[in-house]
Amino acid sequence: MPLYDAHCHLQDPRLASQLDTLSVRYESAEIAGVVVNGTRESDWSQVVELTDRFPFVKPSFGLHPWFVNEASADWKNRLEDLWGKYPESGVGEIGLDRWIEGYDLERQLEAFDWQLQQGKMLDRPVSIHCLRAWGILLERLQKVGAPERGFLLHSYGGSQELVRPLAGLGAYFSISAYFALDRKKSQHAALRAIPLDRLLIETDAPDMLGPDRFRKFELAQEDGEAINHPANLPGVYEFVAQLRAIPSGELSEAVAENWNRFFAR
Repeated sequence: MPLYDAHCHLQDPRLASQLDTLSVRYESAEIAGVVVNGTRESDWSQVVELTDRFPFVKPSFGLHPWFVNEASADWKNRLEDLWGKYPESGVGEIGLDRWIEGYDLERQLEAFDWQLQQGKMLDRPVSIHCLRAWGILLERLQKVGAPERGFLLHSYGGSQELVRPLAGLGAYFSISAYFALDRKKSQHAALRAIPLDRLLIETDAPDMLGPDRFRKFELAQEDGEAINHPANLPGVYEFVAQLRAIPSGELSEAVAENWNRFFAR
């Protein structure tokens, strides 16, 4: 079965040196599709370039909560233009974040609500980032609603108790190899509670680096710090198959079905 990366950032400058060999590595690993998420105005054009360059890229354009304070007065018009020019594109990465220092929740909520409404109106796949704001996120989803196809909670870090109500609102949940780290074992119960028909896999490359045993490709930034190579996706599948105690083929088939239902309808 082909493999699919539900969330990554190939436009990140830290991955620039890997782009020329990416097609070969993806083909050898049977990686058929990846969602590349724009996060701010300065990287949307790079997502466009990757979409035009690589057939496996599915673009997504959004304003991330980390960057709401630097958005121009024209950011909404620019997003509407991109969504119009790329009808296969998603809405994201958007979200809420009370982990970052000096967060402006009011501006985050305004940006999030508007983008979620656009995703609902256009029925596009929406990719959501959430840190320390799960109760607020649940309230906003209940108030604003979600696209008919649902929405993605990328690298899900919420509680086990929230899985069922979020799934009831249309949530899909993607898992990264970051949760294979020993210090993230407390999240495993929540990840096992995700319904199989709502499960997706992601790298979040170049971030969310998993442990050595689940990565084939090593990559480091200029200061020597290790970062996540996007071709490490098969290792994430391996981790999730072990976590869920299901055969790798069964997992790949389920994820492919979920990908097509959510991203490719």
